[in-house]
Amino acid sequence: MGAKKNFVLDTNVILHDYKCIHNFEENDIYIPIVVLEELDHFKKGNEQINFNAREFARELDLIANDKLFKKGAELGEGKGRLFILTGSDYPDMIAKSFVEKTPDHRILAATYNLIEEKKKSTTILVTKDINLRMKALSMGIQAEDYINDKVTDFNIFEKNYEIYDNVPPELIDRLYSGDGSIPLDELEFSADIEPQECFVLKSVRSSVLARYNPQTGMVRRVEKERCFGIEPRNAEQAFAMNVLLDEDIKLVALTGKSGTGKTLLALAAALHKNESYKQILLARPIVALGNKDLGFLPGDEKQKVEPYMQPLFDNLNVIRHNFSYQGKEIRLLEEMQKNNQLVIEALAYIRGRSLSETFFIVDEAQNLTPHEIKTIITRAGEGTKIVFTGDIQQIDSPYLDMFSNGLVYMIDRMKGQSIFSHINLVKGERSYLSELASDLL
Repeated sequence: MGAKKNFVLDTNVILHDYKCIHNFEENDIYIPIVVLEELDHFKKGNEQINFNAREFARELDLIANDKLFKKGAELGEGKGRLFILTGSDYPDMIAKSFVEKTPDHRILAATYNLIEEKKKSTTILVTKDINLRMKALSMGIQAEDYINDKVTDFNIFEKNYEIYDNVPPELIDRLYSGDGSIPLDELEFSADIEPQECFVLKSVRSSVLARYNPQTGMVRRVEKERCFGIEPRNAEQAFAMNVLLDEDIKLVALTGKSGTGKTLLALAAALHKNESYKQILLARPIVALGNKDLGFLPGDEKQKVEPYMQPLFDNLNVIRHNFSYQGKEIRLLEEMQKNNQLVIEALAYIRGRSLSETFFIVDEAQNLTPHEIKTIITRAGEGTKIVFTGDIQQIDSPYLDMFSNGLVYMIDRMKGQSIFSHINLVKGERSYLSELASDLL
């Protein structure tokens, strides 16, 4: 055990994880009073950060006592103490560089004063704001990101699927006959295959797409199945459609750059399986553009979120265009929307609901925190399938990155589970122009 440290928490750390004060082991935690002032502004609303602000207030209320401001409140056995920093002076060292006393600068001042007071121990500012970390470092203040839920093993995105060469031709012949499956242990490399892993088997005369089903212990052939007018165009899309249609796989993650077909495949599979679910639900988080919130948009709540939901309607229109205007598929879509069997809405409106027998597609999941992902999954009732889609290179949240967003965190924690599958789509199929721009720009 090393020397005890002092950690000063920024507001965004608490809004990211309201239980963060319990994740610093035996070290002491300091919260500047300005952080509590900022949290006050976030308590009203339906977004996850509003929920986190309220929950932290309850956490604080449970441990608050007269020691909180001077001796520190105990956080539990094997943990440090929690202090609230009040009445911090604005030191000349900070004032010379940052004249305006903004909340961030007041946090810097509180950290600087604590360093002066606790010279015999290490004091670290913890913030998810990169700019504030840079400001802290310029003042000689040690600063770190909150890394409790960061993914360190990024191998989950280094490969798309395995290709196994020199497979005995008779094994591939068996996959193309009968029920299209063979026992896993008949493959020499079976020890390397994980639950729900997809791969390509090649012999000297043929090849086959396949997936391992851990429930049956069998390797089954994967076909390019056409669903509601949408047909997979490459091997990885075929794998994606295969796991989307498998009702035994309750949780699916589809990742990949723009134009790889993540959301379209998920929606097509959901519509194909519409009789197996009471409702198909498509949602995405609202991430305001240009640093503007929903307030600047005209209309009521539903009208304000429509521009953010338009990409989901665009995918639905792609499917509509595959059928005749008066065809039975179009009538089915219209009837499902009319009866709320097919619903597209903002993720904020889903929070708090219990979802049973629902095919739930969450788009742009890379903009969710690990806690938000957990909250969504724990909403799943019996017979529900959840599909998260996202591009980890297009994160719009200022406090998330490729290693700390909820989508990556969920994939890292769920890999190897029999009811989970992750497919990383690589090849863009929207257009040659889209693929070229994604690669070069």
